[in-house]
Amino acid sequence: MTAADTIDRDRSLALAARLRHATPLDGRDARWLGLALLPGVVVVAVYLTTNPYPAYGGGLYARIAAAIAANGYAPPATVDGYAVTVPFAYPPLGFYVFALALDLGFDPVTVTRFLPSLAVVAALVPAYLLGRDHTDSRPAGTATAALIALNPQVLEWHVSAGGVVRGFAFLYALTAVYAGYHVFTGGGRRALLGGAVAVALTGLTHPTYTLFVVASYLVFWGGLDRTLGGLARGTAVGVGALALASPWLGWVVATHGPGVFTAAAGTHGGLGGGLDALLAGPSWVRLVPLALAGGALALRRDATVAAWVVVATLLFFQVRFAYAVGALAVAVAGVGVAERLARREGSAFASPDRRAAAAAALVALATVAGGASFAAATTSTTDATTPSFLDDESVAAAEWAAAETHAGARFLVLGDAAEWFPALSDRSIAVGPWGVEWVSATAYDRQLAAFRAASTCDSAACVASAVATVDADPDYVVVPKGRYTVRGVGVVQFGTLDRSFAVADGWTRVHGNDGVAIYRATPDADE
Repeated sequence: MTAADTIDRDRSLALAARLRHATPLDGRDARWLGLALLPGVVVVAVYLTTNPYPAYGGGLYARIAAAIAANGYAPPATVDGYAVTVPFAYPPLGFYVFALALDLGFDPVTVTRFLPSLAVVAALVPAYLLGRDHTDSRPAGTATAALIALNPQVLEWHVSAGGVVRGFAFLYALTAVYAGYHVFTGGGRRALLGGAVAVALTGLTHPTYTLFVVASYLVFWGGLDRTLGGLARGTAVGVGALALASPWLGWVVATHGPGVFTAAAGTHGGLGGGLDALLAGPSWVRLVPLALAGGALALRRDATVAAWVVVATLLFFQVRFAYAVGALAVAVAGVGVAERLARREGSAFASPDRRAAAAAALVALATVAGGASFAAATTSTTDATTPSFLDDESVAAAEWAAAETHAGARFLVLGDAAEWFPALSDRSIAVGPWGVEWVSATAYDRQLAAFRAASTCDSAACVASAVATVDADPDYVVVPKGRYTVRGVGVVQFGTLDRSFAVADGWTRVHGNDGVAIYRATPDADE
């Protein structure tokens, strides 16, 4: 089959799906959509049961939300509490929802523990619709959603605390992608309007997910409707989204200048980060999506989805995008296998009902196995999927700081609990990368290196050397004594660092509990 034949086939499939699914959902979708949502409900239930504190960091987001609420919902120019004064140039939508939750009386830890779960489950709806319409198969739509829900590479970044922003960005992005698919398959005005709104929502929530949507639209244009008309429709969606987001963009440029965006673009891998990572040293995590692309191409000659997987793999350092698209590639390959089996004489899969029953059974089995695997990971003492940055002792230390230290005190907090410390104590931290990407990529890299080095030290002298690289001069240092994480990776000190500070000149222990010790700098510290 030639490339032209493949494009024609893709267009025919798209047209058939559009005609069959004139409305997004109808009664025939009920059981398949219900089955698609089931894995999401299962993994969310497992996460909430096994994580008394939210996974990963959400403290900076909580601090931003609190600043918005305190400012009467006018955007604050800056947010304090971190190693630098953070320019508020973040897309604002998620933070305004967070601020509203705080105003309704919810505490930030509760919000970041529960709110992302809603986005995780809701995002499976557009995932199902995209898989269904592209393959013209409801079981394939269910498989697409289930594979996204059960993939830890995707799940961990959306169900965790940062999911108050990233989880909803993923929901909006998949909705924008679904609308975009129909923009390039003759979906009409509804697709154009829906696409513009969904792209705008994505752009007002998270920049990286917005780039994912833009890249997806370019792939769809190239694979589904490589015409001037298709280009015009895609451009119309982009212009409409830009118009909707322009008040926010105008405020940011007027307040901080355009350089704030270029500063952030150089961090977190940047564009092409996936390719750089592959060239630096290929790993199975990045090679698996490419293999899935090959499966979609070989088993159903789906060049569009194969290209989409490759673009997502190479363009983004964050592999969650490649695995999200890879879920559709698996569903496409599965349909290809089912079609081949159905064509065999006397095949048990010749019946559509039997193929549907087999697909449902596979999804149910995957849900049970995936849920059990996720539960095993989250209950492990070395949980690398949803590690909590907080525990009872770190929260108690922040509460002590809020009650017993002056408002201008600056703390060096070792370990990932540092990200939450300003939100829980209303005190500033002296070292850490959070928010620094909006200042400059160089400043971000320096703060990240200093934080990692200090947090993995085993002596007070090592800590002092690490923080000196960013000219930090903290009034207090918060030292974890047992197991904690540094950028999500587990570290165990067995009290070594605590004992080093206890005998070091220039530090006096002022508070402690079973897991954390706090030392105050004394005049001798500068001698």
